[in-house]
Amino acid sequence: MVKRAHAINEVLAETYPYAHPELDFEDPFQLLVATVLSAQTTDLRVNQTTPALFAKYPTPEDMAAAVPEELEELIRPTGFFRAKARSLLGLSAALRDDFGGEVPATVDALVKLPGVGRKTAFVVLGNAFGVPGITVDTHFGRLARRWKWTTSEDPVKVESDVAAIFEPSEWTMLSHRVIFHGRRICHSRRPACGACPVAPLCPSYGEGETDPEKAKKLLKYEKGGMPGQRLKPPADFPGPPAPPLGG
Repeated sequence: MVKRAHAINEVLAETYPYAHPELDFEDPFQLLVATVLSAQTTDLRVNQTTPALFAKYPTPEDMAAAVPEELEELIRPTGFFRAKARSLLGLSAALRDDFGGEVPATVDALVKLPGVGRKTAFVVLGNAFGVPGITVDTHFGRLARRWKWTTSEDPVKVESDVAAIFEPSEWTMLSHRVIFHGRRICHSRRPACGACPVAPLCPSYGEGETDPEKAKKLLKYEKGGMPGQRLKPPADFPGPPAPPLGG
């Protein structure tokens, strides 16, 4: 299993050399807020929402002082906006009062912030601070189980099981690659098995569509000739390959 897992990671690295966080952000605070907003919605929807949000509340101090109803209205498109607004107000106040307006760079400190769990903490640590972490979202958990890296439904146990397979230096990029693959090819209901580069290594091959032509029609984002979720990729981001002509 371990040997196969490392082989799968190598295939994913070749398939997604441009794997990256799909939330737009310019600093740790923006990434923290965007990740909280990303619950139960798409990264694209968050990226469409955050420019106006950060224009009005660029710092934790600004957001902590926000009128709740005005904050709710700005983040309404992301869904569950009242609960998310409470989390943003709470975490912004905590950053202001307890951390000098700076986002902390440890798991223990981050998970004490309102609305911040281990998944959010590792997104921030890995992508804003370069601290290795495994981000167990729904895609990562699903694929880890399909590939027999774990049998658990518990995100903390999934994180522990996968961490035992890979070196810490791989954790952050592994998370991006697996999530990319889950969004683009290995979908929850109809995985595109017939168009999957991992298929020869996959112990769950056949759960989805195995016909290559039918499977191609299931591909999403750049694999299906469509744009990804970022609206403002960083200047040094090479970007995915161009979609096929007429795609």
